[in-house]
Amino acid sequence: MANKKLLIIEDDLVLQRALQEFLSAEGFDVQCASDGEVGASKALSEDPDLILLDIVLPKKDGYAVLTEVRSSENAKHIPIVLLTNLGSISDVEKALELGATTYLVKADYKLEEITAKIKDILKMK
Repeated sequence: MANKKLLIIEDDLVLQRALQEFLSAEGFDVQCASDGEVGASKALSEDPDLILLDIVLPKKDGYAVLTEVRSSENAKHIPIVLLTNLGSISDVEKALELGATTYLVKADYKLEEITAKIKDILKMK
């Protein structure tokens, strides 16, 4: 079975690298983007199996990336997990209304739990 492709769109380079290393060690093919413009472009051109998306990003925020991906015929099926520090009910509701698959607050999850959530969404064991 080919490795599942993940796209991490995260501007915190320490967290981005930690996620990339951990998820790569778990067998995922991981690509990264550090801003929303590059992230949206990669989401539409690389056909990832899942996108981990921050909301607060340079150039284009996560809501705009989410909207762009969901409006694309070729990419609207891709599960998008928002992984952010924004934890207000209004942020969660907005993300889900725009089509996020799920919403995780960074401080509430360890790398192992994020990986388990990804595997669950992708129906992996």
